[in-house]
Amino acid sequence: MATETATSMEATVVKKKSEDLFSKRRRRLVSDPLDDSNPITIQVLGICSALAVTAKIAPTLVMAIAVMVVVIGSNVIVSLLRNVIPSSIRIIVQLAIVSVLVILVDQILKAYFYDLAKIVGVYVGLIITNCIIMGRLEAYAMANKPFDSALDGFGNGLGYAWVILVVAFFRELFGSGSLFNYPIVANINEAMDWSIPNNGLMTNPVGAFIVIGIIIWVQRYFNGYVEDH
Repeated sequence: MATETATSMEATVVKKKSEDLFSKRRRRLVSDPLDDSNPITIQVLGICSALAVTAKIAPTLVMAIAVMVVVIGSNVIVSLLRNVIPSSIRIIVQLAIVSVLVILVDQILKAYFYDLAKIVGVYVGLIITNCIIMGRLEAYAMANKPFDSALDGFGNGLGYAWVILVVAFFRELFGSGSLFNYPIVANINEAMDWSIPNNGLMTNPVGAFIVIGIIIWVQRYFNGYVEDH
């Protein structure tokens, strides 16, 4: 009887298997924002900077890296503090965290990349109000652990980056006839004895709007995304 009691009381400890560092779910945190939930083409966020700063590739690359640094950093910090931030002032706290990171990025740019800082400085300051960053803080970082939040920030930063870099590629190539300020069209004209003109429309934000529209159309054609009404 004692043996049966001991057997019945014996607990079977089943250890819950910890999630792999880069499990399928975590990989999707990075891959989904590149296509299925892209912050620009699907969620239509961050459009202002995509229109304003993409005339040249170099400043666009700086802007992409700056946004990525800020969204990853703010996601991690907010996630670490998510259980101690009062819900009534969470937006103020989030803005304060983003502001500090933006100021740090801005000062680093001015210290080490001054020429580029003069071009993108105004837009770097506006990262504070970037809807992508605030959206990820509210939708993800406030409810998830730091590592997952870092992956989410990295994925959304990459999703933002590839779109504005593609826009900048076409705008600089067709608008200025160059890539990274290296004259492409002029060299082709000289070598082939052609006279391909630059497209002035691409130097204006209207050109960026057209390129983004084409990107959205092509992407949704291939991934089959349809707006729900």
